[in-house]
Amino acid sequence: MAGTSYGFDISGLQPVAPYGVFSTFSAESLPKSKAAFEVGFERSNDPDFYRFSARGAYGISDSIEFDITVPYVFNFADSVDGMEDIAFGFKHRFYNEGKYGPSLAYLLNVSINNGRDEFGTSGRFGAGLIISKRVGPFKGHMNFFYEKPGTGTLKDEITFLGGIEFSAAHNFKMLGEILARKSHFSNNYDQVEARFGYRFRTTDSIYTTLGVGTDLKRRSPELRILIAISYAPPEKKKEIKKIFEEE
Repeated sequence: MAGTSYGFDISGLQPVAPYGVFSTFSAESLPKSKAAFEVGFERSNDPDFYRFSARGAYGISDSIEFDITVPYVFNFADSVDGMEDIAFGFKHRFYNEGKYGPSLAYLLNVSINNGRDEFGTSGRFGAGLIISKRVGPFKGHMNFFYEKPGTGTLKDEITFLGGIEFSAAHNFKMLGEILARKSHFSNNYDQVEARFGYRFRTTDSIYTTLGVGTDLKRRSPELRILIAISYAPPEKKKEIKKIFEEE
């Protein structure tokens, strides 16, 4: 691992909107045999780089989802371009949300070594717990992830995420997220990042997500801009049955 990689935040597996916030997963999943796709763009300032990503999800069943993320980094440290490790995994919702209790899911993921040493880990594998709950127009999510790198020279990574969605209108959501991470390069939680943004539902199946973020502890990144456009199958409209009584 090159010295310039210190502090680089490896993206790993990412959710496809609307089944998540920015990096925070929702316990919700795609219906069986349905697929969703997303293209994302990220601009980070200090460290400076651009990241492009292609993400996909497929509903194996109504409660099991396959996810994949393919990230590409451009102009990292003003000189390095290349792919990060490709990440894929399975999300299983094993408990559905009730009147008072949340929905629960776990995530198993693997990353394949397919990138430059500057922002790769020789592959990695991990697991996570996802908790989601809806209260009125608010929907909250909490994630805990543990990642083990493919090389012994790096440290295990631990990430906590909390995300919230507020349905301000039928086709418009306000988003908030907090991320705390002990990375592969540190023994401490050096990255504590806050992100805010909006999600627009431009059609029944197209979503546009815009956001900004900043690290609250080390100011690294000082500023992050996030843009994503996703396709997800429209939700089934509930049929309203009317009962007419004859006089």
